Amino acid sequence: MASKTALHPLSIGIDIGGTGTKFGIVDRDGNLLFSDEISTKKHADVHSFIDELYNALSTLIEKAGGIGRMKGIGVGAPNGNYYTGTIEYAPNLPWKGIIPLAKLIEDKFKLPVTLTNDANAAAIGEMMYGAAKGMKDFIMITLGTGVGSGIVANGQLIYGHDGFAGEVGHTIIIPDGRIHPGTGKKGSLESYASATGVKYTTLELLETTDTPSVLRDIPKEEIDSKKVYEAAIQGDGLARHVYEYTGRILGLAMANCVMFSSPEAIILFGGLTKAGDLILKPTREHMEANLIQVFQNKVKLLISHLRESDAAILGASALVWE
Repeated sequence: MASKTALHPLSIGIDIGGTGTKFGIVDRDGNLLFSDEISTKKHADVHSFIDELYNALSTLIEKAGGIGRMKGIGVGAPNGNYYTGTIEYAPNLPWKGIIPLAKLIEDKFKLPVTLTNDANAAAIGEMMYGAAKGMKDFIMITLGTGVGSGIVANGQLIYGHDGFAGEVGHTIIIPDGRIHPGTGKKGSLESYASATGVKYTTLELLETTDTPSVLRDIPKEEIDSKKVYEAAIQGDGLARHVYEYTGRILGLAMANCVMFSSPEAIILFGGLTKAGDLILKPTREHMEANLIQVFQNKVKLLISHLRESDAAILGASALVWE
């Protein structure tokens, strides 16, 4: 006879990113039982994306004991609206306009679907299972292809009246600065503090300075944040300057965040955090330098405790239990 625990309901978490979509099956304690990933960017049509997602997830659902055990699906996606279940004008996704994503997934899987912004999903994951466990006030900032953020105040995720609150990545940090190809706005945080921003800063420094650098030997179209990181840990001056500059802008933005919501901690998450002190040291210095006295030396700057690939899946799956 099957044990009772074998029949506990499970939830499905899906994290849709600009490049790839990660998904998994999670139990109530936050254990990721099965996971996989498909490409987002190769699907110009959202219907072919959902078909591939369905095929890949069906395999995992069978492994986990079948559709009957699944309580529902939680989805984190850029510009995902918690209230309407739609993705609206996401600059980093291949599908333009307003996409009724929750309904499309619900129709395909015949399970209830809850959708939120990808950074909000990561914040929920961090609050339930990670570095923010027990915290009532914190900001989660994801530094990936873009810059996402989830703001928790008084123990609640801030959604705003329309579901889109917490877009720190799109706040303007340098007036008339670098243009964001997705939004057309100039000088947003995302244009500087994302993996994409690191690449652009590097290309600008290569063009405007004659600082010697191993990056000069790499064709421009092949330069990405990973190559900049590799150069920086080998002591490359130009690559280190890129991180110093990125940290300066990120620190400034974070000081603004601290002054409007007074969080206990800012939790950083995503690919850029792998650079460790290269990015953290200048970020903390410039954050503190831009804070007024009452806020100084109070806010913890933490790196997410959750594995990058898992946090957003866990957070999305947690939407099912809420």
